[in-house]
Amino acid sequence: MNYYDETARGYDELHGEEQLKKLKIIADEIKATKDTKLLDVGCGTGLSAKVFNCNITGIDPAENLLKQCSFKTIKAKAESLPFKDNSFDVVIAVTSIHNFDDIEKGLKEIKRVGKDQFALTVLKKAKNCNEIINKIKELFKIIKEIDEDKDKIFILK
Repeated sequence: MNYYDETARGYDELHGEEQLKKLKIIADEIKATKDTKLLDVGCGTGLSAKVFNCNITGIDPAENLLKQCSFKTIKAKAESLPFKDNSFDVVIAVTSIHNFDDIEKGLKEIKRVGKDQFALTVLKKAKNCNEIINKIKELFKIIKEIDEDKDKIFILK
């Protein structure tokens, strides 16, 4: 059992406020309508539903977190997303990329399943922070970079 499965019950209490802050920043940058198909990679307990009023699908490898989501979820890892190319109008990954087993493969999968709107955050204190940022810059077109408290937020195409 991993950290996220073990802390699932108290996840929102531990991390909810900071995650919601980042999600609100992203929602201000990415306008999603009720018909927008959004993929939340590393969706955790489904906090994105508190900010986005659209058709959300979430993936996360932590089953105990997924049980708390109010939208459709799939237990999966970012490195092998079970969706067709260009399936989602928007793809977000909030403070999850540093947990990927293979950063490049996960980012390529995010790009593959998304159309042209992406929002990715990178935990500044992550050991692999610079590696992640360099890979994002290599694979995506940066529309905006926001320096948030604990994360760098990238709005991308």
